[in-house]
Amino acid sequence: MTTSLYLIPVTLGETEIPRVLPPYNKEIIASLRYFIVENVRTARRFLKQTDPGIDVDRLTFYTLNKHTPPVELPGFLKPIEEGNSVGIISEAGCPAIADPGADIVAIAQAKNIPVVPLVGPSSILLALMASGFNGQSFAFHGYLPVESGERVKTLKFLEQRMYSENQTQLFIETPYRNGKLVECILKTCKPVTRLCIAADITLSSEFIKTGTVAEWKKQVPELSKKPCIFAIYR
Repeated sequence: MTTSLYLIPVTLGETEIPRVLPPYNKEIIASLRYFIVENVRTARRFLKQTDPGIDVDRLTFYTLNKHTPPVELPGFLKPIEEGNSVGIISEAGCPAIADPGADIVAIAQAKNIPVVPLVGPSSILLALMASGFNGQSFAFHGYLPVESGERVKTLKFLEQRMYSENQTQLFIETPYRNGKLVECILKTCKPVTRLCIAADITLSSEFIKTGTVAEWKKQVPELSKKPCIFAIYR
């Protein structure tokens, strides 16, 4: 097996691992001793769920989050230079997608280190697949501005872009602010603009529904504390 940087997807919540991750991922995980993770505690828990036989105390973890100094990142790949593959584990979904793992991948590519993405759930793509929106042209914008004026301005811009470029626009919000975001969308966007709300994707409580802004105004779902993807399209 070529020494590589493996991008290891995780579940999007309390989902049974066999439902969303292929057996091959388990084989790769079992072969690794070095991991770059957002949170060591949750990464250890995920690894144990994947393979109860893993001795997590014998593994080496490097923490990569918004507080990690950029100068430390190249050192996370030192095991690869010594002949040991390394895995990146995100908090949810796929590493390097709306995730700080992209910074490590960029360094690996610059150093000509093989990068191997493993198969797993991406909330962005799963939401787009189920929305009925344009899957040929789409843009993901991450979090919208928190300040109400800037948020309205951004929503109007994205809606205009959606109509002029025939492009699906996707974004997310911190779960406890989902209600405020939906309220802003329904007040700001045109009644005929379609909105898809995808919550708890792959979980037993999964909710994915598309309707016009006018239709959503009649009944808004309870989204508090649920991880959601929002998408608008004409």
